Amino acid sequence: MRAQFVLSEIGVGLRRNLTMTFAVVVSVALSLALFGGALLMREQVSTMKDYWYDKVNVSIFLCNKNDAKDMPKCAKGAVTAEQKAQIKADLEKMEAVQKPVHFETVDEAYKHYQEQFGDSPMAGNITPDQMQESFRVKLKDPQKYKVVATAFAGRDGVQSVQDQRSILDNLFELMNGMNVVAIYVMILMLVIAVILIVNTVRVSAFSRRRETGIMRLVGASGFYIQAPFIMEAAVAGLIGGLLACAMLLGGRYFLIDGGLALQEKLNLINFIGWDAVLTKLPLVLAIGLLMPAVAALFALRKYLKV
Repeated sequence: MRAQFVLSEIGVGLRRNLTMTFAVVVSVALSLALFGGALLMREQVSTMKDYWYDKVNVSIFLCNKNDAKDMPKCAKGAVTAEQKAQIKADLEKMEAVQKPVHFETVDEAYKHYQEQFGDSPMAGNITPDQMQESFRVKLKDPQKYKVVATAFAGRDGVQSVQDQRSILDNLFELMNGMNVVAIYVMILMLVIAVILIVNTVRVSAFSRRRETGIMRLVGASGFYIQAPFIMEAAVAGLIGGLLACAMLLGGRYFLIDGGLALQEKLNLINFIGWDAVLTKLPLVLAIGLLMPAVAALFALRKYLKV
């Protein structure tokens, strides 16, 4: 009987405050979708780091004749065969370097340049003698780039030492920045959702103040009086959580598999899988259920006073 009464009161409350309930559902759905999206964005960045850092090379570019004219680091002239042999030997002695060490010749460098920038108007002005020989070094631990840079930067015959990770770091910093913005927007939406929940519960409690007053007089417990209001908020939050889950699933499908189909267009990027999305859904639903219930509990404390 009591359970039936509570359920009937939930239905009455949701119907009486349909507009505010709808606002609560929408705000909870948007805030939780942003919350889930922020978690997925963080996991995507982590996945990309693991994928790309494992493929990052450190490039040791060697001086050529043109560099000897223009660059102070190569003032002693183009790299000699002895210098190249010594650099290779030193690289192979380093524990942080994966073997074998790849040496890229001028012709190979020119070929790669044409493959990447052959359609550029400037490509026709580049000749093989302008390209640089280089050692392409793969590290066992990409974090130890400075070990290689310190050992070879400034050495005779070395024009520069470049770490491809620095290019990727700029991309990851941008993505992390977007993630931070999403988190701030999520917090704002959660605050708005909590305010709406509190106001909705108070309006609902005020509209039924006569019923709750009678229940107090006949000795109903505080929890029994609160239960319908708390469950109303929880139901609205749960609906919002379900909508947020649907948005996360739909967003992942639209962005990666269908719609934009980024998986096919950007096949060099290792995107997160469905398992990453599915593991976030229980947390989203739990927050959607508990957050409104807790907010309603605090909002109703004043109405328990006789």
